[in-house]
Amino acid sequence: MAEEKKRKFNPIDKDKITESPHNLPYAHNVGSAIIFPDDKDRIKSNAMSAMVEQTNLQMKQIYDQMELLVKQANTLKERVSFSEKIYGADIGFKPITGHTYHLYEKEDGEYVMSMIGPKEWARGCKYEKFIVTARLMGDHTWEVLEKGDDEI
Repeated sequence: MAEEKKRKFNPIDKDKITESPHNLPYAHNVGSAIIFPDDKDRIKSNAMSAMVEQTNLQMKQIYDQMELLVKQANTLKERVSFSEKIYGADIGFKPITGHTYHLYEKEDGEYVMSMIGPKEWARGCKYEKFIVTARLMGDHTWEVLEKGDDEI
C-alpha cells in the first residue's frame, strides 16, 4: 500500500493544475496552439461601425421612400387643384373618362372646356387664351398633359 500512495502523489501544486485544460484561456502545455486574447475594443469598434453603416443605409432608404411619397402627394394635390378649376369652368358636354379635353379662358375671364385643341381650330381659336390640355382620369381628377403660356 505504501507503494500505491507513492504512485498517486503528484509533486505539482494542485492550484497549478486543472482537470479540464480545454477551459483555460491560455495554452496549457508547450505543444499547444498559441492563443491570443481577443481585442475586445476592436471587436466592439468593428461591430459599431457595421451597425452605423447598416442603419445609415436603412435610414437613406426610408428617406428616399418619404421623398417619393411627398412627390406623389404633391402631384395628387396639383391634380386636385387643377380639377377644381376645370370643374369650375363651363362644360357643355359630358366628359368621358380617359379622353382628352382643352381648357380656355374667354374674354370675360370665365373658363370654358372644349373638345377642340388649340391647333385644331379652322379659323383660329375663338377664345382669348389656351390654358391647359387635360385627360379625365378614372378617379375624376384631371391629369394635365400640356400647359399653355398663361396657365391657371
